[in-house]
Amino acid sequence: MAGIHYSAASGTFKPRSPALLFLFAFLALTLLFYIFSISSSSPHSTGLLISSRNPSSDIDYSFVASLEKFLTKSPRSETAGEDTFSGTTSVEDARKLDDSIWKNENQRLYDDAFYPAFSPLKVYVYEMPSKFTYDLLWLFHNSYKETSNLTSNGSPVHRLIEQHSIDYWLWADLIAPEPERLLKNVIRVHKQEEADLFYIPFFTTICFFLIEKQQCKALYREALKWVMDQPAWNRSEGRDHILPVHHPWSFKSVRKFMKKAIWLLPDMDSTGNWYKPGQVYLEKDLILPYVANVDLCDAKCLSASKRTTLLFFRGRLKRNAGGKIRAKLVELLRGADGVSIEEGTAGEGGKAAAQGGMRKSIFCLNPAGDTPSSARLFDAIVSGCIPVIVSDELELPFEGILDYRKIALFVSSSDALQPGWLLSFLESVGAAQIKEMQANLAKYARHFLYSHPAQPLGPEDLVWRMMAGKLVNIKLHTRRSQRVVKGSRSVCTCECRRPNVTSSGPLS
Repeated sequence: MAGIHYSAASGTFKPRSPALLFLFAFLALTLLFYIFSISSSSPHSTGLLISSRNPSSDIDYSFVASLEKFLTKSPRSETAGEDTFSGTTSVEDARKLDDSIWKNENQRLYDDAFYPAFSPLKVYVYEMPSKFTYDLLWLFHNSYKETSNLTSNGSPVHRLIEQHSIDYWLWADLIAPEPERLLKNVIRVHKQEEADLFYIPFFTTICFFLIEKQQCKALYREALKWVMDQPAWNRSEGRDHILPVHHPWSFKSVRKFMKKAIWLLPDMDSTGNWYKPGQVYLEKDLILPYVANVDLCDAKCLSASKRTTLLFFRGRLKRNAGGKIRAKLVELLRGADGVSIEEGTAGEGGKAAAQGGMRKSIFCLNPAGDTPSSARLFDAIVSGCIPVIVSDELELPFEGILDYRKIALFVSSSDALQPGWLLSFLESVGAAQIKEMQANLAKYARHFLYSHPAQPLGPEDLVWRMMAGKLVNIKLHTRRSQRVVKGSRSVCTCECRRPNVTSSGPLS
C-alpha cells in the first residue's frame, strides 16, 4: 500500500510516490548502518556495545593482579622443549646451529626485500627449569603481603621486585598464545635456528631479595652454567642473548661472565657503583623504565586548576653515591613558598601520599637516587606532574624514539644547587608551556605502562622497536666472533675462556 502524507493546503492526506518512499527508506537504513559502524569501531563512542564490555577491562597494569591470573592459567612448572639442550654442548653442536641460522638468515635476506628493517623480530625463549622461572614467581605470589620485610634502607622488598618486574612483563607477553598477543613487531619461534635473539627468562631480582644469600648465589651459578651450555650461547658468546637484570644488585656475582649479552637495565650508572667498566654501554644494552608505583592520572586529575603546589618531592631524603644531591636540594628548598618536600614512607599509605602530592603539583623534583635514575620519574609522568630532572649523566629509556624535552625540564646539578635559582627558573615557565607539557604527559603516559596483554606503543613494544635498531649491529658482531678458516665457516666457542662453573662451588 502506498504511503500517505499531509497536505497543508487542503488539510487532507494524499498518497506519496512509491519510488520516493523507497528512497527515504534506503537513506534511513544507510544512516543507521553508518551510526552502528561508528559506534562499534570507536573506543570513545557510547552505546550498548561499549557499555556491555569495556575494551580495557581485560588489561592488567598491576603486577600482582596480572601474576595472579598468569599463575592460575599456567602450570607450576614447564618441561623443557625438544629444541633446548640441557647438557654441555660440543663445538659441533654450535657449528651445526650456526650453519642452520646462516641458512635461515640468507633465505630471509633474499625473500624479504625489507629484511631486517621491517620484519618482525624472531625471539627464541629458553624453556629453563622451573626453579629459575615458575618457582620464583610462586615464591613472590605466596609472600608478597609480607610488607614488613624491608631492605637495609627501609624499602619493602616486594615493592622493589614490582618496580623492577620488567622480566615478568616481557616474558609473559612472549609466551602468551599468539592469538592473544597484540604486538606484531616481535614473534616467538620454537626453533633456535629461526631466531634473531634469545631471551633468558630468569627472575634474578626475586632470587636476590627472597632467597637466602648463599642459596641465591648458587642458583645464579646454576643458571649461568645452564645458559652457557646452550649451543646458541656458544656460537655467539651471548651477543644475541637478552638478559633482564633490571635491579642493579641482581645477578651481580656472576654477570661478568655474561657481559657480552644484551642487558636490560634501569640506567647506565656512570658512577661505577653497580657496573664495572666495560660491562654496560648503549651500543649493546637497553634501558627500560621502572614500573610505576602510582595509578594513571585520568583527564579530571590532569586539570591545571587543581594543581596548587609549584614543586613536589616525596622520597628517601638521604641516598648513597650520586643521590647525595638530594640532601643538598632539600636544605635549599625546604620551607619555600609553593614547595612540598616530604620524607617517603613504605606501604599503601606512602603510595597514597605520593600519588596525592604529585596530582596536586605542577612540577615534580627528580634528583638522582643511588643510581642516576629514579622510579619517581615514571610516577611523575603517569601522574601528569612535569618532571624536573636534576642529573648530569642520565640516559633515559627509549631515547631516539621519545623526545623527553616535550614532557620534562632538565636542570644541571650546578644550577640547581645555586640558592634561589631553581624556584626562579620554575616560576618563569609560562602557563602556555605548562599546559602544552601537561597535554604531552597525557599522551606519553602509555609508553611507560607495563600491561598484560602488552599494548602497542607500550614499554614492551618500544623494547622490541629499540632491539630492531640494534639487530644489524648484533649480527655483525656475532659474525666477527667466528673464525673463517680457509674459506669455510667455523665457530669460535672460546672454550679456553669459559669459567669453571658448578652449582655448589665457587667460580674459578
